[in-house]
Amino acid sequence: MRQTFDESTDRSFGPKHVPLIRKAMAEQGLDGFVAPHEDEHQNEYLPAANDRLAWATGFTGSAGAAVILKDKAAIFVDGRYTLQVRDQVDQETFEIRDLVEGGVPAYIEAATARGQVIGYDPRLHSPDALDRLKAAAAKVGAELRAVTPNPLDAAWGQARPSQPSAPVAPHPLKYAGEDSGSKRSRLGRSLAAQGAQAAVITSPASIAWLFNVRGGDVIRSPLPIGQAILNADGSARLFLDPRKVTTDLPAWLGNEVRLETPGDLPQALADLRGKTVLVDPGQSSSWYFEALGAAGASVQRGEDPCVLPRACKNTVEIEGTKRAHARDGAALSCFLHWLATEGQANPPDEIEAVSRLEAFREATGALMDLSFDTIAGAASNGAIVHYRPTQRLNKRAEKGSLLLVDSGAQYLDGTTDVTRTVAIGEPSAEMCARFTLVLKGHLALARVRFPAGTTGSALDALARMALWAHGLDYDHGTGHGVGSYLGVHEGPQRIAKAPNTVALRPGMIVSNEPGYYKEGAYGIRIETLQFVTEPAMIEGGERPMLGFETLTVAPIDRRLIVTSMLTGEERGQLDAYHAHVLAVVGPQVPADVLAWMKTACAPL
Repeated sequence: MRQTFDESTDRSFGPKHVPLIRKAMAEQGLDGFVAPHEDEHQNEYLPAANDRLAWATGFTGSAGAAVILKDKAAIFVDGRYTLQVRDQVDQETFEIRDLVEGGVPAYIEAATARGQVIGYDPRLHSPDALDRLKAAAAKVGAELRAVTPNPLDAAWGQARPSQPSAPVAPHPLKYAGEDSGSKRSRLGRSLAAQGAQAAVITSPASIAWLFNVRGGDVIRSPLPIGQAILNADGSARLFLDPRKVTTDLPAWLGNEVRLETPGDLPQALADLRGKTVLVDPGQSSSWYFEALGAAGASVQRGEDPCVLPRACKNTVEIEGTKRAHARDGAALSCFLHWLATEGQANPPDEIEAVSRLEAFREATGALMDLSFDTIAGAASNGAIVHYRPTQRLNKRAEKGSLLLVDSGAQYLDGTTDVTRTVAIGEPSAEMCARFTLVLKGHLALARVRFPAGTTGSALDALARMALWAHGLDYDHGTGHGVGSYLGVHEGPQRIAKAPNTVALRPGMIVSNEPGYYKEGAYGIRIETLQFVTEPAMIEGGERPMLGFETLTVAPIDRRLIVTSMLTGEERGQLDAYHAHVLAVVGPQVPADVLAWMKTACAPL
């Protein structure tokens, strides 16, 4: 559980491992190999055994890819990781390139030649991504060839960690709110309505939700790695490593769920011959499509049937996440009190801040894990959106600076994600003005009402308008979905500039996190989680409107607010929020923290 700060800056990974990969490539008759970050389950966080890109290159970010050719190699990352990749990867071995602008397809088109054979592992690529790679290779007359086992795994050999085998545990109805049989029945009816007899499910989050189980195969998310086949009659086949199956799991799953091993999966796919089978090309690798096609099944491309129902939390899940946020808010308020007292007298460094916050969460007695590695950015490090402190990069907060802390926790009843930006010493007038612009956008997105059918992309501008009016903006999304004791990043809903076709629906949890980042100086972000409420009439209105209810309960630093920049409505909204924070959190905290909170949550 404890966050570590010794992230590798050993750039010898590439020089040591690339020659081994090239040797394995030669033995397979390959001129190159494409190594994505993604594993067989498209996880955001990877088990050590599946962190292939890190082993090959030294890069530990959550998105990227590498192409290793006979005489050269390149690593691809997006804008979040431009500093990290240079810190971790040997640049004599790997050319650093942009993952988004052109990316791997453009590199294959530019760096390969007619007749060359580039290998890929079909278990690691979605069919759509693979189509783009194949098209790029075809343009120059190169061949993209499926290889199993892949040369990276062959080179890794016996040094590769074993696959995780954490026990799969029941997730009780008091947290889930709906039993697995009911979920499987309604999803089965949906499959039948689409003309499918079955669906192949490979997402660990979907498996956890559908069968009301949780696991420990992936850090920061309680996920069980496995696969499932859901039939239209609601029965299912669940494929788990036998080492994960606890004595009470079969009874929990019931007679309509057949437990099998991953080794049984190929035959199970072959058993689907002649049936129409739904598979999600965004969640499942090309291998499944190829196996089903070879078996004679009719493959229907479509969204994982669990995704949308999982996103729309039921009443029990919403009440649970409220409890989780109340508990988490008390821990976070104790941390903010520490920053406001000891932290002002003796400003902490980033690692100390992260450790203190985790200790407050552990003191709840309910913490299962962090929901992601805490981001704590002091001064200029706060301007790096996805910065994470390490021993080498660790910076101490200074008087007159800002400390940005983005953190979250996993509890049995809910998942949290919250960002607070705190002034250390006396903030500058510019810091306060820009914090207030961010706050205005945050408040606008929290209070908006909107009709059914509205997507997050239609609301994104509300969080940016105050910044835009001053020629400012931020280069990340405004909101992402969050699970219920599952992943801290969950689709299909999001709030961002990019178009999104998924309408916001009651029960969906999204973050509200506008920000501002001045490179080399400071960063500002205010983040709370909120859920979509049921439609209700507005006085004088003609149609019911959905809205948001805020889940996160933690003070926002009043010292950074320029009150004169807020409208009366905005001041009233923030005062009401702080009154709610005090009412929920106040009874949970020690007397000294409560005394501080009464001031921190006082009306403007």
